[in-house]
Amino acid sequence: AGTRPGAFRAGELALAEVRRKHNTTLKLLCRLAAGSVLSSPGGVLPHHDIIGQLPGQVLRTSTGTRLLVRRPSLEEYVLLMPRGPTIAYPKDVSAMLMMMDIHPGNTVLETGSGSGAMSLFLSRAVGPKGRVISYEIRDDHHNLAKKNYRHWRAAWEIGHMEEWPDNVDFILKDISTAAADMKFIALDAVVLDMLNPQSALPVVHPSLKEGGVCAVYLANITQVIDLLDRIRTCRLPFTCERIIEVTHRNWLVLPA
Repeated sequence: AGTRPGAFRAGELALAEVRRKHNTTLKLLCRLAAGSVLSSPGGVLPHHDIIGQLPGQVLRTSTGTRLLVRRPSLEEYVLLMPRGPTIAYPKDVSAMLMMMDIHPGNTVLETGSGSGAMSLFLSRAVGPKGRVISYEIRDDHHNLAKKNYRHWRAAWEIGHMEEWPDNVDFILKDISTAAADMKFIALDAVVLDMLNPQSALPVVHPSLKEGGVCAVYLANITQVIDLLDRIRTCRLPFTCERIIEVTHRNWLVLPA
Protein backbone atom coordinates (compact mmCIF):
# COMPACT_ATOMS: atom_id res chain seq x y z
CA ALA A 1 0.00 0.00 0.00
CA GLY A 2 3.01 2.30 0.50
CA THR A 3 3.36 5.22 2.84
CA ARG A 4 0.20 7.12 3.67
CA PRO A 5 0.03 10.78 2.63
CA GLY A 6 1.32 12.95 5.44
CA ALA A 7 3.06 10.08 7.19
CA PHE A 8 6.66 10.23 8.34
CA ARG A 9 9.26 9.41 5.70
CA ALA A 10 12.89 8.39 5.96
CA GLY A 11 15.17 11.42 5.80
CA GLU A 12 12.88 13.92 7.49
CA LEU A 13 13.02 15.28 11.03
CA ALA A 14 10.91 13.94 13.87
CA LEU A 15 10.39 15.41 17.32
CA ALA A 16 9.64 13.14 20.27
CA GLU A 17 8.22 14.56 23.50
CA VAL A 18 8.73 12.78 26.81
CA ARG A 19 6.68 13.82 29.82
CA ARG A 20 8.81 14.27 32.93
CA LYS A 21 8.28 15.15 36.57
CA HIS A 22 6.49 18.38 37.53
CA ASN A 23 4.65 18.37 34.18
CA THR A 24 7.78 19.29 32.20
CA THR A 25 8.61 17.97 28.74
CA LEU A 26 11.87 16.71 27.26
CA LYS A 27 12.09 17.19 23.49
CA LEU A 28 14.30 14.96 21.34
CA LEU A 29 15.07 15.70 17.69
CA CYS A 30 16.15 13.05 15.20
CA ARG A 31 16.52 12.53 11.46
CA LEU A 32 14.67 9.37 10.51
CA ALA A 33 16.71 6.59 8.94
CA ALA A 34 15.98 2.89 8.54
CA GLY A 35 18.08 0.90 10.98
CA SER A 36 18.52 3.78 13.45
CA VAL A 37 16.97 4.18 16.89
CA LEU A 38 15.84 7.12 18.99
CA SER A 39 17.35 6.94 22.48
CA SER A 40 15.45 8.50 25.37
CA PRO A 41 15.64 8.34 29.18
CA GLY A 42 12.71 5.94 28.94
CA GLY A 43 14.20 3.47 26.48
CA VAL A 44 14.74 3.30 22.74
CA LEU A 45 12.36 3.59 19.82
CA PRO A 46 13.43 2.21 16.42
CA HIS A 47 13.05 4.69 13.60
CA HIS A 48 11.19 2.08 11.55
CA ASP A 49 8.42 2.26 14.17
CA ILE A 50 8.06 5.98 13.38
CA ILE A 51 8.40 5.87 9.59
CA GLY A 52 4.96 5.42 8.05
CA GLN A 53 3.12 6.75 11.11
CA LEU A 54 1.15 9.96 11.02
CA PRO A 55 2.53 12.85 13.13
CA GLY A 56 0.83 13.28 16.48
CA GLN A 57 0.85 9.58 17.38
CA VAL A 58 1.84 8.32 20.83
CA LEU A 59 4.36 5.49 20.49
CA ARG A 60 5.99 3.33 23.15
CA THR A 61 9.69 2.76 23.70
CA SER A 62 11.38 -0.54 24.53
CA THR A 63 10.49 -0.01 28.21
CA GLY A 64 6.92 1.11 27.58
CA THR A 65 7.52 4.86 27.97
CA ARG A 66 5.04 6.91 25.94
CA LEU A 67 6.46 9.33 23.37
CA LEU A 68 4.42 11.86 21.43
CA VAL A 69 6.04 11.99 17.98
CA ARG A 70 5.43 14.84 15.54
CA ARG A 71 7.19 17.13 13.09
CA PRO A 72 9.19 19.95 14.68
CA SER A 73 8.32 23.59 14.14
CA LEU A 74 11.05 25.94 12.92
CA GLU A 75 11.24 27.37 16.45
CA GLU A 76 11.89 23.92 17.90
CA TYR A 77 14.44 23.09 15.23
CA VAL A 78 16.59 26.15 15.90
CA LEU A 79 16.51 25.46 19.64
CA LEU A 80 17.59 21.83 19.20
CA MET A 81 19.88 21.96 16.15
CA PRO A 82 23.69 21.83 16.57
CA ARG A 83 25.09 25.15 17.77
CA GLY A 84 28.40 26.92 17.80
CA PRO A 85 27.71 30.43 19.08
CA THR A 86 24.63 31.30 21.09
CA ILE A 87 21.65 31.69 18.77
CA ALA A 88 19.25 34.59 18.50
CA TYR A 89 16.31 33.11 20.38
CA PRO A 90 12.92 32.87 18.65
CA LYS A 91 11.34 35.38 21.02
CA ASP A 92 13.95 37.97 20.00
CA VAL A 93 13.83 37.02 16.32
CA SER A 94 10.05 37.53 16.29
CA ALA A 95 10.42 41.02 17.72
CA MET A 96 13.12 41.96 15.21
CA LEU A 97 11.11 40.65 12.26
CA MET A 98 8.17 42.82 13.31
CA MET A 99 10.39 45.86 13.86
CA MET A 100 11.90 45.46 10.38
CA ASP A 101 8.47 44.75 8.83
CA ILE A 102 9.93 41.95 6.72
CA HIS A 103 7.61 40.62 4.04
CA PRO A 104 7.82 38.36 0.96
CA GLY A 105 10.10 39.63 -1.78
CA ASN A 106 12.38 41.67 0.50
CA THR A 107 16.17 41.66 0.30
CA VAL A 108 17.68 41.52 3.79
CA LEU A 109 21.29 41.65 4.93
CA GLU A 110 22.34 39.67 8.00
CA THR A 111 25.75 40.00 9.63
CA GLY A 112 26.74 37.19 11.96
CA SER A 113 25.36 33.95 10.50
CA GLY A 114 26.22 32.18 13.75
CA SER A 115 24.46 28.81 13.83
CA GLY A 116 21.92 29.85 11.20
CA ALA A 117 18.87 30.52 13.37
CA MET A 118 18.18 34.06 12.16
CA SER A 119 18.99 33.02 8.60
CA LEU A 120 16.23 30.40 8.67
CA PHE A 121 13.59 32.78 10.04
CA LEU A 122 14.58 35.44 7.50
CA SER A 123 14.43 32.84 4.73
CA ARG A 124 10.84 32.03 5.60
CA ALA A 125 9.88 35.69 5.96
CA VAL A 126 11.18 36.88 2.57
CA GLY A 127 9.86 33.83 0.72
CA PRO A 128 10.94 32.36 -2.62
CA LYS A 129 11.03 35.75 -4.35
CA GLY A 130 13.13 37.37 -1.62
CA ARG A 131 16.80 37.16 -0.78
CA VAL A 132 18.86 36.91 2.41
CA ILE A 133 22.56 37.80 2.33
CA SER A 134 24.32 36.45 5.41
CA TYR A 135 27.90 37.45 6.27
CA GLU A 136 30.03 35.56 8.78
CA ILE A 137 33.67 36.16 9.69
CA ARG A 138 34.39 32.77 11.29
CA ASP A 139 34.82 29.72 9.10
CA ASP A 140 33.39 27.24 11.65
CA HIS A 141 30.26 29.33 12.21
CA HIS A 142 29.84 29.86 8.47
CA ASN A 143 29.96 26.12 7.78
CA LEU A 144 27.62 25.27 10.66
CA ALA A 145 25.03 27.83 9.55
CA LYS A 146 25.07 26.43 6.01
CA LYS A 147 24.77 22.87 7.33
CA ASN A 148 21.81 23.64 9.61
CA TYR A 149 20.07 25.53 6.80
CA ARG A 150 20.67 22.70 4.33
CA HIS A 151 19.40 20.05 6.76
CA TRP A 152 16.18 21.96 7.46
CA ARG A 153 15.51 22.49 3.75
CA ALA A 154 16.05 18.82 2.95
CA ALA A 155 13.84 17.61 5.81
CA TRP A 156 11.12 20.12 4.94
CA GLU A 157 10.97 18.95 1.33
CA ILE A 158 10.66 15.28 2.35
CA GLY A 159 8.07 15.86 5.07
CA HIS A 160 5.93 18.53 3.41
CA MET A 161 6.33 17.48 -0.23
CA GLU A 162 7.26 21.03 -1.21
CA GLU A 163 10.50 22.94 -1.52
CA TRP A 164 11.75 25.33 1.15
CA PRO A 165 13.09 28.48 -0.58
CA ASP A 166 16.76 28.36 -1.52
CA ASN A 167 17.14 32.07 -0.89
CA VAL A 168 20.07 32.52 1.53
CA ASP A 169 23.55 33.43 0.30
CA PHE A 170 26.08 32.57 3.02
CA ILE A 171 29.26 34.61 2.60
CA LEU A 172 32.47 34.00 4.56
CA LYS A 173 33.80 37.53 4.93
CA ASP A 174 34.22 40.37 7.39
CA ILE A 175 31.35 42.76 6.69
CA SER A 176 33.59 45.74 7.50
CA THR A 177 35.63 44.90 4.37
CA ALA A 178 32.61 44.38 2.12
CA ALA A 179 31.98 47.95 0.94
CA ALA A 180 32.58 46.95 -2.68
CA ASP A 181 30.01 44.14 -2.37
CA MET A 182 27.35 46.60 -1.20
CA LYS A 183 27.60 48.98 -4.16
CA PHE A 184 25.09 47.16 -6.33
CA ILE A 185 22.69 45.89 -3.66
CA ALA A 186 19.47 47.58 -2.53
CA LEU A 187 18.50 46.42 0.95
CA ASP A 188 15.02 46.57 2.45
CA ALA A 189 16.34 45.82 5.94
CA VAL A 190 19.51 44.96 7.84
CA VAL A 191 19.96 42.85 10.96
CA LEU A 192 23.25 42.96 12.84
CA ASP A 193 24.12 40.19 15.29
CA MET A 194 27.81 40.76 15.99
CA LEU A 195 30.12 41.90 18.76
CA ASN A 196 30.86 45.34 17.25
CA PRO A 197 27.93 46.29 15.00
CA GLN A 198 29.19 49.87 14.80
CA SER A 199 31.93 48.67 12.43
CA ALA A 200 29.29 47.46 9.96
CA LEU A 201 27.08 50.55 9.87
CA PRO A 202 29.26 52.71 7.58
CA VAL A 203 29.45 49.80 5.14
CA VAL A 204 25.78 48.83 4.99
CA HIS A 205 23.99 52.16 5.28
CA PRO A 206 24.58 53.30 1.65
CA SER A 207 22.73 50.18 0.44
CA LEU A 208 19.80 50.46 2.85
CA LYS A 209 16.74 51.98 1.20
CA GLU A 210 15.42 55.23 2.63
CA GLY A 211 13.12 54.38 5.49
CA GLY A 212 14.64 50.91 5.81
CA VAL A 213 15.19 49.48 9.28
CA CYS A 214 18.43 48.24 10.79
CA ALA A 215 17.78 45.96 13.78
CA VAL A 216 20.71 45.27 16.09
CA TYR A 217 20.83 42.32 18.48
CA LEU A 218 22.99 43.12 21.52
CA ALA A 219 23.60 41.31 24.79
CA ASN A 220 24.01 44.20 27.23
CA ILE A 221 23.45 47.92 27.71
CA THR A 222 27.17 48.75 27.43
CA GLN A 223 27.11 47.57 23.83
CA VAL A 224 24.01 49.66 23.19
CA ILE A 225 25.73 52.79 24.52
CA ASP A 226 28.83 52.14 22.41
CA LEU A 227 26.67 51.75 19.32
CA LEU A 228 24.74 54.97 19.93
CA ASP A 229 27.99 56.87 20.58
CA ARG A 230 29.42 55.65 17.27
CA ILE A 231 26.31 56.70 15.37
CA ARG A 232 26.49 60.16 16.94
CA THR A 233 30.24 60.78 16.57
CA CYS A 234 30.36 59.50 12.98
CA ARG A 235 27.15 61.36 12.10
CA LEU A 236 25.68 58.28 10.49
CA PRO A 237 22.17 58.78 9.04
CA PHE A 238 20.39 56.55 11.54
CA THR A 239 17.75 57.41 14.13
CA CYS A 240 17.35 55.22 17.19
CA GLU A 241 13.61 54.57 17.29
CA ARG A 242 13.49 52.23 20.26
CA ILE A 243 15.48 49.92 22.49
CA ILE A 244 13.64 46.92 23.88
CA GLU A 245 14.23 43.85 26.01
CA VAL A 246 12.03 40.88 25.12
CA THR A 247 10.92 38.69 28.01
CA HIS A 248 9.25 35.31 27.77
CA ARG A 249 7.42 33.58 30.60
CA ASN A 250 6.02 30.05 30.53
CA TRP A 251 2.89 29.36 32.57
CA LEU A 252 2.08 26.06 34.21
CA VAL A 253 -1.68 25.69 34.69
CA LEU A 254 -2.93 22.76 36.77
CA PRO A 255 -6.74 22.73 36.92
CA ALA A 256 -8.16 21.60 40.25
